Amino acid sequence: MTHLAKLTFKTVDRSSKRDPIIARRDKLIAGLKEQKLVHTAALNKQDHRVERHKWMTNDMGERVAVKAMRTVRPWFFAQDGGWYVQCRYGARVIAADGTNNAVFVKSLDEVAGVLDAFLNAAAAGELDTAITRVAERQPRLKPGAAKASANANA
Repeated sequence: MTHLAKLTFKTVDRSSKRDPIIARRDKLIAGLKEQKLVHTAALNKQDHRVERHKWMTNDMGERVAVKAMRTVRPWFFAQDGGWYVQCRYGARVIAADGTNNAVFVKSLDEVAGVLDAFLNAAAAGELDTAITRVAERQPRLKPGAAKASANANA
């Protein structure tokens, strides 16, 4: 008797697929929570840094995992005598209200309220359409391809 004969084999399709809308929402919520930490560090006049792991080649030519610190870039900035707060999904800015891409507040202290509002809106699903719009890949056209396709359609 073989070792595999003792086992019970079945064919199964894994059905634990996660809803992509929920996954995007969770990613945005995690980013907003991290931005709250960035805001707290900014109030203390510090940079918020997180530890990340990366692979590097050491002196002997071996690839080793190294811990490195990276600074988290804030989603808020000072301009026009106040602070602008943007909601981002990855590297792209979300137009949260559909047309505008930032919220203006007078002081750095008020940024926390805007981040909380974004966090609550994301948790309630109010930003799902904006996230989906931003998450879709835009087709890349070569500089001359736009003119060629316009001439072909005419």
